[in-house]
Amino acid sequence: MTRTKQESPVGEAVAWASRIMAIGLLMFLPGVAGAWLDARLGTSLVGPAGFVVGLGTALLWLFQLGRRGRAGDRR
Repeated sequence: MTRTKQESPVGEAVAWASRIMAIGLLMFLPGVAGAWLDARLGTSLVGPAGFVVGLGTALLWLFQLGRRGRAGDRR
């Protein structure tokens, strides 16, 4: 992510903070929803599966951000 002359450092920081918060929520919320479903259905598998799915999805998103950042540095 290269900064253009129109972007301010504060704007760039807010953009990165929002990305980090979104990734954190993406890791956490599927597990919480799965734990809620476990409590409602009387099961014990949906909660841990939700955390695993959330972690995997967040890691994919992080890899995409890293790849996009490296591609921008080469230009």
